[in-house]
Amino acid sequence: MTPKSSLDPSNPFARPSDFPYGLPPFDAVREEHYLPAFRAGVEEHRREVEAIAADGSPVSPATVLDPLEASGALLTRVSAVFFNLISSSMTDGLREIEAEVNPLLAAHRDSIVMDPALFARISALHAQRDEIPDEETRRLLRRQYDDMVRAGAALSSADQERLRAINQELTQLASTFREDLRSDTNELALHLDDEARLEGLPADAIAAAKAAAQGRGLGGYLLTLRLPSGQPALATLTDREVRKSLYLASTSRGRRDNAYDTRPTLTRAVALRAERAALLGFVSHAAYVAADQTAQTVDSVMQLLTGLVGPAVENAQQERAELTQRLHADGVEGDLEPWDWSYYAELIAQERFSRDSAALRPYFELDSVLHRGIFAAATGLYGLRFTHREDLPGYAEDVDVYEVFDESGRGLGLVLTDWYSRDAKRGGAWMNSFATQSHLLDRAPVIVINLNLGRPPAGSPTLLTLDEVGTAFHEFGHVLHGLLSDVRYPRLSGTRVPRDFVEFPSQVNEMWAWQPELLRSYARHHETGEPLPANALDAVISAQSYGQGFLMVEMLAAALLDQAWHQRGAGDPVITPEQVNAFERQVLAAHGLDLATVPPRYGSTYFEHIFGGDYSAGYYSYLWSEVLDADTVEWFLGHGGLDRAAGAKFRDHLLSRGGAVDPMAALEKVLGRPPRPEPLLERRGLLPGT
Repeated sequence: MTPKSSLDPSNPFARPSDFPYGLPPFDAVREEHYLPAFRAGVEEHRREVEAIAADGSPVSPATVLDPLEASGALLTRVSAVFFNLISSSMTDGLREIEAEVNPLLAAHRDSIVMDPALFARISALHAQRDEIPDEETRRLLRRQYDDMVRAGAALSSADQERLRAINQELTQLASTFREDLRSDTNELALHLDDEARLEGLPADAIAAAKAAAQGRGLGGYLLTLRLPSGQPALATLTDREVRKSLYLASTSRGRRDNAYDTRPTLTRAVALRAERAALLGFVSHAAYVAADQTAQTVDSVMQLLTGLVGPAVENAQQERAELTQRLHADGVEGDLEPWDWSYYAELIAQERFSRDSAALRPYFELDSVLHRGIFAAATGLYGLRFTHREDLPGYAEDVDVYEVFDESGRGLGLVLTDWYSRDAKRGGAWMNSFATQSHLLDRAPVIVINLNLGRPPAGSPTLLTLDEVGTAFHEFGHVLHGLLSDVRYPRLSGTRVPRDFVEFPSQVNEMWAWQPELLRSYARHHETGEPLPANALDAVISAQSYGQGFLMVEMLAAALLDQAWHQRGAGDPVITPEQVNAFERQVLAAHGLDLATVPPRYGSTYFEHIFGGDYSAGYYSYLWSEVLDADTVEWFLGHGGLDRAAGAKFRDHLLSRGGAVDPMAALEKVLGRPPRPEPLLERRGLLPGT
């Protein structure tokens, strides 16, 4: 029986939403509603867990797992809304609430996972796990037991007390890192007065820069920064000094010795993570993370990463030599600089493949990419239908809501789309959930996809770069993973799989962006409706393999920086904020990745994935997943490409099962064999002769 709530019934979080699928009532939520809902939610959840722990009946899934999974409904409702909105629509008020809520939630989580009575019941049931016939229930039980052990349930009371303090501080550090990075990113946006200095940018990008400046009450033009080191404008700006200024702004984030310097935050987080790992019996945070992933060991991670370095660097050096020749042909003396790479790579791509990225953008209008591309691929593969629900509220301007139906007409859930950047939104692109699918809770998924596209002036179309098209398809792969979930327990729903597997379905979904049959449909000129010319279509497809040396080196550099920070043990010398830059250089040099012209995809000081998010010691996941992805792409192409039968097999065996089955076993059911590394090596140009 659910405990009586202490929350004022007028609070919109006090009961489940009346909107379809439990879509949060964004139009009714005010900032003053959050703290009371969080406090009441924590109180209710604690009482529910105490009742489960104190239950004297024999342990069983029905007396332990089911009620534990169903507990905390109020806390789940308010958390889902709050943490989505602080990523996408941060305000000063939300920032103050976050500062109070994060320590509250960290302490609450620790009180549950370290509860000795609850751990005793989970342990007793875990001892009987072989008697449970259902695989999903067994996996949930193992997940709950492992979560508690990994969270310190088996530690002494003194060690648990220290662990609680560490968790509290780490939670606050992650929030501080995100907010300082957001502020520094906004402050470092490049402001220009003279439109002539934007030569090379497409007209709509110039208009967006003008609108961005106006949005801050400025004249002129504002080039806002995206999360990675490389900025899209670097590929087309002809003014070398502007390119330099933009690049230096991007890579200086968090390391300027100002109020937004992230180095004290990240070095403290590294030390605390190492200490926590030691308390839990691991030699490093990286070892702690890997043990819970499909990789299982740091050695497996490093074997993958270091094995790719040599061929990637060799390819990048060949690309650098070619780009340097092109630089000199332009009459520029001296060395190729990092702010030159994208510009001259784009020129060579135009000359070699007749691919002009700026000229292609009018063919990649957002609405067409979404409806004729992303949605159409989901229809072709899985029979899905998307209906725009203009009657349902989003949480911000231009957030649209779509209801999703399967081929029988059954409603599956909702998808919210939030495409545009704003100062209150963190950088990057991501998928998240307002509700996860669960048969136990009779709950359907409500999912949001976020990008950071430049907002065009009113009445103008939103035109995408090729990279942005790929990112949109990628993030929608995460959406499909959550949307097509078909499991009993919310803990195992959708994307709740090992971190080094979670990127796999999304990376597979990128393939449909570049399939000729789909490109012919969605790549149409936004004014004339004409399809992308055949020669341009061929150029887009053929150019996909160009520049893989640079792309692989920047990715490997970021992944190995992540590992270097998190393979440090509790007894290693503490790295001070002043030593961060030198530490980065040492790590890259040790792996032969100290290429002056190819920076890591993320420098440590703006590496939000690992210091502001949950990817610490896990950035390798993208490459780990790409091994699986490349092989699966070959499988799809061998089964007819955009084929309903192939889609059904991928959905039934893998996407729908979430964490209810072993993910690698699920993939083997799809492929009919274990995955192979050769397709990735061929895709990345790392096989001899490719």
